[in-house]
Amino acid sequence: MEHVINVSIQTTTLVRMFVLAGAGFVLSMLITPFYTTAAYKFQWWKRQRSDAWSGGEAKVYNKLHAAKHDRNIPTMAGMIFVASVLIVTLALNLNRGETWLPLAGMVGSGLIGLIDDWINIRAVGKGIAGMRAKIKFALHGLVALAGGWWFYAKLGVDTVNIGFTNVHVGILIVAVFWFVVIATANAVNMTDGLDGLAGGLLASSFATYSVIAVLSGQYYLAGFCLTIVGTLLSYTWFNIYPARFFMGDMGSFALGTALGIIALQTDTVYLLPIIGIVYVAETGSVIINRLSKKLRGGKKVFLSSPIHHHFEAIGWPETKVTMRFWILGQVAGVAGLVLFLLERT
Repeated sequence: MEHVINVSIQTTTLVRMFVLAGAGFVLSMLITPFYTTAAYKFQWWKRQRSDAWSGGEAKVYNKLHAAKHDRNIPTMAGMIFVASVLIVTLALNLNRGETWLPLAGMVGSGLIGLIDDWINIRAVGKGIAGMRAKIKFALHGLVALAGGWWFYAKLGVDTVNIGFTNVHVGILIVAVFWFVVIATANAVNMTDGLDGLAGGLLASSFATYSVIAVLSGQYYLAGFCLTIVGTLLSYTWFNIYPARFFMGDMGSFALGTALGIIALQTDTVYLLPIIGIVYVAETGSVIINRLSKKLRGGKKVFLSSPIHHHFEAIGWPETKVTMRFWILGQVAGVAGLVLFLLERT
């Protein structure tokens, strides 16, 4: 199937999209002091994990982040940008065909993350505090299935673009939707491990998809992406090292879900692993370490996983890891745009 890009966008439409980004930024900035006051007053401190993503005790991680363990840092700041995106979209950018689904997915996954974060900050005892993994997975899976049904039944999507060709999958698009959303949300969640890391990377990813949406003629969806970019710039302002607060599972699951849905809506799932190459590397490092420990008698490939902790362990300062990963995310975004243009022309 041949695609030809022919974009003729009015100046007013372009201005409107940037107004949405500005509204997201300003609203997030206004909400932040209220969140911060409540977070420090009611002590919404994040409980640091004691076991590794790849299994066993997180000895390397705990050694690297001992200083963070000694100071109280609030979590659940994802409520700032989830609320901001919800308000801006409902007020200025609601569209049944383009923004209903990513907004609903973002809010639904955010609420699951909110419950998980609340259990985390209120838990007593040692070990990882939070919702049980199986329950969290099941609830998030239900959100993804509901979104997949809407994608198929209401938006009428039954094909998947795998690059230069579309594959008809029929109702199996629901399963594809489920997998993409679950995989992306969990990958983003794993990436959210250093001050400023996830915020900067996600801002690049959503900015890239805003351009793809514009080139696809999906202007409401582009505006939605830019609204998220605006809120993320506000969040990252406070989250860069040393972080004032963390987004928590509420933020990472909400944004990961939205990113996966937007890739599906723009029919560019094949580009998601490229645009999100850092998320892929982070997840891959966890899988590799887990398999290595099982198959090689406890030996690991990486000193610590996700891979950003490996680079910390070999001596890179946290800020260097973060900024270099930001650069990789930006390069990946450009590469994704180039491939998109090649496929559509």
